[in-house]
Amino acid sequence: MERHSLPDDETTDSTRGRRPRRRNVLVATAVLLSLAAGTGIAAASGILSFADGCAGSAVQIDLAASPDIAPAVTAVADSARRDDITSEGRCIDVRVDARENHEIADDLATGTAADDYEAWLPDSDVWVERALTADADIALTPTGNAATTPVALAVVPSAGTRLGWPRKTYTWAELTAATTGKGAVRLGAADPARSATGLLAFSSVVTSARKTEADSGTLIAATAEALAPRVSDADDQVIPSLARSEEDAKANEAVFLTEQAAFTHNSTDGGATDLQLFYPTDAAPLLDYPMNLVDEPELTTDESRAVTRFMSLLNEEEAQRTMAEHGFRTAHSTVGEDLVRAAGGRAPQPYALTKAQPPTPDMVEETLGMWTVILQHARLTVVVDTSGSMAQPVPGSDGESRLEVTKASVLQTLDGFTPDDEVGLWDFAAGLDGDEGFRKLAETAPLGERAKGGGTHRDGLSDAVTALAPVGTGTGARGMYDTTLAAFKEAQSSYVSGKCNAVVVLTGGADPDGAARTALMDELRKLADPRRPVPLITIAVGPDADPEAMDEVARITGGAGYEVSDPADIRSVMTEAILSVGA
Repeated sequence: MERHSLPDDETTDSTRGRRPRRRNVLVATAVLLSLAAGTGIAAASGILSFADGCAGSAVQIDLAASPDIAPAVTAVADSARRDDITSEGRCIDVRVDARENHEIADDLATGTAADDYEAWLPDSDVWVERALTADADIALTPTGNAATTPVALAVVPSAGTRLGWPRKTYTWAELTAATTGKGAVRLGAADPARSATGLLAFSSVVTSARKTEADSGTLIAATAEALAPRVSDADDQVIPSLARSEEDAKANEAVFLTEQAAFTHNSTDGGATDLQLFYPTDAAPLLDYPMNLVDEPELTTDESRAVTRFMSLLNEEEAQRTMAEHGFRTAHSTVGEDLVRAAGGRAPQPYALTKAQPPTPDMVEETLGMWTVILQHARLTVVVDTSGSMAQPVPGSDGESRLEVTKASVLQTLDGFTPDDEVGLWDFAAGLDGDEGFRKLAETAPLGERAKGGGTHRDGLSDAVTALAPVGTGTGARGMYDTTLAAFKEAQSSYVSGKCNAVVVLTGGADPDGAARTALMDELRKLADPRRPVPLITIAVGPDADPEAMDEVARITGGAGYEVSDPADIRSVMTEAILSVGA
């Protein structure tokens, strides 16, 4: 069961969990605090001695660990058994089970496997947040971080040459732009819904594009579209998806990957297909491997102390050397050039620049929403204002009207949709079709569907958009509210599960009919159904529209209103709006 929603969790200084487990959380926290306070005394008295041997039976700890760090942690656990490492005079016997992070997060969230292990070491706090989103009676107590590794872009040598590795540097947005244009590098990743590496990389692309790209929505959508057919189900399937030779014209040439994964591959590959790493100049996000106690009622004091002792062991010099030998960065050393070089990094790549802030739960939710929309495909009804207000010229456009530029933007946006995306077209203006004032020009149907007269639905829709023309000379948008309600009702009645259903309204004027607006809002409150969501996306084109009123209407349905002063911006606004409703 995958969970894509990550609302804010309840947090204390040392324990994250849900209110029903407050008593257990406080007990676990008190144990950890008392242990931390007494560590120095315990060490001095020999309780945590490395040499005195075991007093009594060992404390067995089952630890579910991320597959990438599991071998290193297993090596430390094996060493601890050999050296009779103790906690409170009892040996600690840590059994490491490599488990997929998303599976553990979902098991904990649903309460189906919480008693299988006493501790959990995922690769990122993303999974801890996911585990705590559901109503399952579970709490997790953080005990520290075992290691880190940055997320970067790994490329095969031929692609590295084309991109100018290692001399040429890029932001996240610039790197992924190189995977979406002419002669693009074929980009792959692990599924962001199942991989923190894929999720953090895609989130970094979104953040970078919004900061640096005027047409950010288009780049984000293009990146997601390029990735969608090339995602792997799990992190360990990403490197096998790469091309093994230049003759392999279909395999991936670049992938979102951690430095540690590239290190492991390059260290065992014998140099035949060593990867090269690009470290983005706007910083690389880190996987941070947070250790957590799984605070079930059956967790004993000895067990919680043993987990904390093992966590302290992981941060000691010998264990940190083991982590470094497996390609992880550690808290006890600067970034090692030998590690970076083995992973495929070279100067001037900014491999020490890893200060990217982790995404907030809201950002994670939005990123997953965008990704889900891309995978689900869209089902849109586009409603265009063809009143006289759309005949106004656009400043600086050689006399083109708002409608002409709007039509061009809609056609460009259609080019970015796949054959499985469904799009329909309506227009409205006072005087159209008698009293109704609106027309259905094209049914909402898959763009790749074959039409009876030949061609595809995309062809017919493009012709219908091209044929749009202003009606009358009025400057208002009379009938917009009635048209919006009619389009919303039809979209809701023909709702298709598994797709992003939405109504997009583009208008250049304001509808002065206040009574119609009130009636629309009242009706939308009655009709809005979270089980069949149809968000309204309203786009005000030019200075004559009423964006505030349109936004107020749209938000009733879970949508939003947008404003563009230049109709040429409609394409990027439409793309970003469609992606945002998936969050």
